[in-house]
Amino acid sequence: MLIALPTLWAIFLFGGFIFGRRDEYRRMPLWTRIVSSAVLVILAWFFVWQESTRYTTLIAIGMTLGFLGDLYMADLIPWPRPHVLGGMGSFGLGHVAYISGLLGYARANQITGPERWLSWLVWLLIAAVIWFVLIYRGAEPNQRTVLHTAALPYALLLASTVGTSMGIAWSVPAMWIFTVGAMLFLFSDLLIAVDLFNHKQFYLMGDVIWLTYGPAQLLIIVTTAWL
Repeated sequence: MLIALPTLWAIFLFGGFIFGRRDEYRRMPLWTRIVSSAVLVILAWFFVWQESTRYTTLIAIGMTLGFLGDLYMADLIPWPRPHVLGGMGSFGLGHVAYISGLLGYARANQITGPERWLSWLVWLLIAAVIWFVLIYRGAEPNQRTVLHTAALPYALLLASTVGTSMGIAWSVPAMWIFTVGAMLFLFSDLLIAVDLFNHKQFYLMGDVIWLTYGPAQLLIIVTTAWL
């Protein structure tokens, strides 16, 4: 299963990109994206079935909430409106689960030290600067909405996942896998924000979002195998 499920995930994600329709924004069909995300949920719960700990359970819960966010962002769930609020809420709760799992892991393994909090603060600063430059200043003053403002705490939450995992990674090298995944997740969601809020796009932007988001979630899950 540890080989079969990631292989199946890759077939749907990359197969959808390679064999999808010709399009300026996205080649991947909706169904291959959603199925690839569902496979990751199954993989996350498989780790829980192998070894049910607080950490593995919270990662699986976070992954499940991420899948719910995917359904919202695909406009497959009718409420709330706009659908992006449902997506941000689901992904945000998913990252709360990730962070809770990370903090519990650090506490259980007595991982302390200033690098934990320094990493977190640095990533909060990075996220705030990126939000200001790309999302807030990137929008015309008369086009800024409550969603532009809401994107700041959301970006800080995602950055907290990066910073928290990086703080642990200084003591547990395997956690760098998680950290890279969290970085990719943050990058992917910043692209979504630029697209949705500021209406700025580039060639195959939709695919770039999924080709960073999908591997991000996979890396977050498989870190469990090395802990």
